[in-house]
Formats: sequence, C-alpha cells, structure tokens
Amino acid sequence: MRAADIDKLVSVGRPTIAPDGAFAVFAASRPDLTANRAVGQLWRVDLPDGTPRRLTRGVSDTAPRLAPDGAAVAFLRADAKGKAQVFVVAAGGGEPVQATDARAGVGSFAWSPDGARLAYTARTPEQGRYGTVEGLEPIAEAPRRITGIRWHANGLGYLADRPAHVFLIDVPSVDAEPFYEPAPAVRPEGEDAPKKQLVAAEAVQLTSGAGSYGGVAFTADGSEILAAVDEIETDRRDLSSRVVALSADGGTEREVLARTALLSVDEIVVASDGTVALQASGVGEGRVDFIAPAVGLYLLEADGPRLLTDPDVLDLGEVGSHITAVGDDFLVQSRSRGTVSLVRVSRDGATASVFDGDVEVAGHAAAGERIVVAYATPDSFGELALVDRGALTDFGAPLRAQGLVLPGEREITGRDGYPIHGWVAVPAGEGPFPVILQIHGGPYASYGIHLFDETQVLVDAGYAVVYCNPRGSAGYGRAHGRSIRQAMGTVDFHDVIDFLEGVVAGDERLDGARVGVMGGSYGGYLTAWTIAHDHRFAGAIVERGFLDPVSFQGTSDIGSFFGDEYVGVDPVQMAAQSPMAVVDRVRTPTLVLHSELDYRCPLEQATRYYAALKRQGTEAEMLVFPGEDHELTRAGQPRHRVQRFDAVLQWWARHLPVTG
Repeated sequence: MRAADIDKLVSVGRPTIAPDGAFAVFAASRPDLTANRAVGQLWRVDLPDGTPRRLTRGVSDTAPRLAPDGAAVAFLRADAKGKAQVFVVAAGGGEPVQATDARAGVGSFAWSPDGARLAYTARTPEQGRYGTVEGLEPIAEAPRRITGIRWHANGLGYLADRPAHVFLIDVPSVDAEPFYEPAPAVRPEGEDAPKKQLVAAEAVQLTSGAGSYGGVAFTADGSEILAAVDEIETDRRDLSSRVVALSADGGTEREVLARTALLSVDEIVVASDGTVALQASGVGEGRVDFIAPAVGLYLLEADGPRLLTDPDVLDLGEVGSHITAVGDDFLVQSRSRGTVSLVRVSRDGATASVFDGDVEVAGHAAAGERIVVAYATPDSFGELALVDRGALTDFGAPLRAQGLVLPGEREITGRDGYPIHGWVAVPAGEGPFPVILQIHGGPYASYGIHLFDETQVLVDAGYAVVYCNPRGSAGYGRAHGRSIRQAMGTVDFHDVIDFLEGVVAGDERLDGARVGVMGGSYGGYLTAWTIAHDHRFAGAIVERGFLDPVSFQGTSDIGSFFGDEYVGVDPVQMAAQSPMAVVDRVRTPTLVLHSELDYRCPLEQATRYYAALKRQGTEAEMLVFPGEDHELTRAGQPRHRVQRFDAVLQWWARHLPVTG
C-alpha cells in the first residue's frame, strides 16, 4: 500500500436496520485526494443476500437512522455553509429533504416513537460570535470571560460561548413540493424581499443555560427525551454525568440520574418496553478516575443504575462502542487483544458471543433476531455483514489488489516474566530488513487487527514494523491498563523494548542493528522517553506528543485531570516521568510532527521539545500542519495525510535506509 492509496480506505459506519429486518442502511466513507476531504454516501442492502446500492449521492452523508416504521431515513449532510443538518430521504431512495437549519450544525438526533418528530442537539452560539452578526470578523469579537477550568476542546475550539441544546422539530414529508428561489420583483417601499425557505418547520428549543446536552433518546411512549448534561466546572474536574428527562411538550426538565451516582455516561438507549440502558463508567469518589475505566452496561431502575456486565471481563470502552436493544437483551462491543467482538447481554447479566474472531466491530443494529454489523479485518478497513450469513460488502478488494501484508501475531515474555502481545509485519523476501518500532497512543488504547495504513505504507517502503500493546494498553484487563498510573515510562517502556528485542531475536528477516522508533500522542510520549534512555535507534519520530506534564495542565483540553491522574502532581514525581526533564539525554536524530490546532496535546508541547533538541545540538526537524488538530492521521485533510507520509518516508530514507 502506497501513501496515495488512502483513498481506498473505505470505512463503514454504524448501520441501521428496518423494523422487519428486510433491509439495512449504512454510510460508507473514504478520504478523497481530489476533493481533499472525506467523502461518502448512504448505502442500502436488502437482506439476507441483496447487492448493496447507493441510496444517496451527497458529498459526505453520515449517521443514518431509519424511522420507526422503516419508511424513511434521517441522516446528517452538510448544508451550503458546511454545517451538518438532518436530512430525510425515502427508504427506497429519492431526493433528500432538509429537516433542520441549525446555525452551528446538528450533533446527535433521534426519531420520536411515532416517527412524527426529531429531537436533536445543536450548539447555540452566543450573539456576536461565530457569524451571528454578519460582517463581524472573529478578531473583532468581544473578549471571552473564562471562569471555569475548561474552555476549549480538540476539534471544536472554545466551549462556553456555544453550549449544545436540545431541539424538537416536525419531520418533513419526503413527498412534499420543494421550496423555490423567490424571483426578483419590485416591492412597496419598506417591504423586504422574501428569502428562500429551507425547512418546512420551525424547531422548538427545549433547553437553555450554560450546560451542554448530548445523546438524546426518546422514552418509549414519546413523552420525554433523555439527555446527558455536561456542565463546565468552576474549581476542579468532575467526570460524572447528569441524565435528565425533558418533556417533549414543553421542555420541563427532571433529573433521572444524579452526579452522585458517580457515572460518566457515554450513551443512552431505550428498549421497546421502556427500559433505559446506559453505557457508562465509574469515576470514583474523586470523580476523575478515568484510567482503564470500568465501562459497563447499566439498566436505569427505580432505585438507581444496575450494572449488568463485569468491566474486567467485557471491555466496552472502544471508541464508537454503543448499545443496541434486541428483544429483552442488549448488544454491546467488547475489545480484547486487538479485536472487538459483538456480545449479547441478558438482563440477568448472562453473555453470549454473537460475532467474533479476527474482527473489530465498529457498529451494529438489530431487528428481531436479524443482526447486521459494521466491522474491519486485517485485509479490509470496513465491511458490513449479516450475522450467521456472512459479508454483504467487499470494500476491501481494491486495497487487496494493490498488495497488503498480513501482520503475524507474537507474544513475548518480558524481563519480569510478563507476557507482551503484539504483531510484526514484514516485507516479502528474505531480508534482513530495517525495523521500525511503532508505539500507539492512549495510553489506554490499543493496536488492533484491522488494516492499518501506517504499517502498510512502511512495509511497502521496505521496513519491517514491530508493534505491541504494552502495559497501560486496553484490551487485556483493567489491571493491565492501570499498571502505569503515576508510573509512566517504567514497565510500558520495558515492554516495548522487550517486545522489539524478542521479535527481532526470533526472526532472521529482521535486522536488529538497524532500528527506528515512532509514535503519536502517548506514543509520542513513549518515543521521546525511549530515545532518552536507549540510544540504539538510528532515528525517531515524535508526533503530537504528551511531552511536558507541567505545561500540559494549563494548555490541553484534558489538562485539568489527565496529567494529574497519570503522572501525579508532585513536582519530583512528575519530573521522573517527563520527557522534557530528560531531553538533554537525547542523541537520536528526531523528527517532531505536530498540528497547529491540536488542543489535546497542544503545539507548545512540540515546539518546546524541538527547541530543546536544537539548543543542545541534537539533530532535529519539525513539521507543523496548518488547520489540523489531534486527529490528523485519522481524519485530517487527505493531502496533508499523504504529505505526512512523504515526510515520514523521507526521514527514514535518510536515517534508516532500506539498502543498509
């Protein structure tokens, strides 16, 4: 796979299924170099064995949800101003009708049980900001008064001046006559010319105030809308959630889950019998316990939430993980050792695997006993399957035709006897090949078995790639994930080095005398830490790294709690885990990669680290991407992603040439 082949990385989003199980609808998207953005449409496939066909022809249509009667699909599409709005299209196809006209775009949305209305969340900008006053440039806006401990978020920007609120709107008819552009006409003095109407109904705002609402779900009878509330704290971070029920008639609010439950809620789902299920994690008495969180499936009952799953057995914390009600049971996604499986959970806590193996489930939907899943595999970035029948799509075929290397699974025993699980991907041939050690972000995340463009591009260029899930990673139990709490750069560092050495020693195709190391986010942290303590590497790439826990506290969007929990607050303890504190030991040539709008690991983390390397005479370069945030490698502009690959390959060609 070459860098430009990212345009063949088709991902499949969370599907939706007709109430009678007759068909499914899903969104497929991919990076497009010509458009320089992600593009994609909705697809429909008749079950059990129909041929998928495009249902819409938008630029980037996402998040489909079928109406309760299956006759129409609501989905998100950007309007003329680039803001995501809800559109509705007949389930059989046709011209979509715009349903919302939210100034800042729509976040989440849900159908009412009778299919007549849509509830949605949308940010409401403070008057005078974000284009609410025509001609008022951002640099001329009034200053922002910040009184809380949070003020911005990666990929969004400022928070407090645009809280997300809940709205309710009537669903437009997909058969109604369209609106037309008014023609110019001479009008009486003082009479304004009519403007083109965009939507059929006016939305009713149900909430107000400084808090932001998310994850809307109607109760079974449609009388209320459930939502989680996020309020910016004034003094110290509190990761717990409130869940409220809003009257669909007037927005009257009542609390159904208080912060005293000490749960951080990710999703709210209502079963057909009215049972409310939550995907949530405990935050502890201190309300900031997020390291290897105990994510579980809860039922919200009269006397409080009841946990159905064991977080040490099922790990529901994978990004995009969600709940589907199926009969009296629920479907959840559980990650383990680089895979994500689909599991059925009964209301007494019994579990049964539904879809597993060498897959990473990304989404699911069910009607009766018919279940569809979106998933990735080692040779496909995204497909849709019908459980017990098999794949319904073959989006991975073009990439397979380009040539892929399937990584080999390895488990190495570390210096202290601990098992370290990971993979090695090796070019065709006998070698010996130079080796690049890749380190994932998180830390409580993991490398998986899905097709990974980072690895494939390096292998295509002639490098063997070694990568693992050291202690601190997800998918190996909470104890594994919590083992580096206030001990970063200890056993995690040992694990990646021991895995590298073990794999190289067991494979003659790998040249242990020619090695490089690279990683992003926490991987950037551990790369910077590694090259300060181990000087075997010909070069290093430190990308979007967590490099100085001291300045991170006041600059990152998660600085109010992340560093405190992972490295502690004692200055001596923090320095003992800080790459900036040991940067003077680095002798390895280092490329620093970062993005201008990264608010997760802010740009200053990179610039200060780079400046320190240059000041002490260590060979270093820095590449900064304009307009990108922390998600550059996953969701950045396709041209920037290719340019980044070009820079990475050029760096390795100089410092770790394939030809020895």
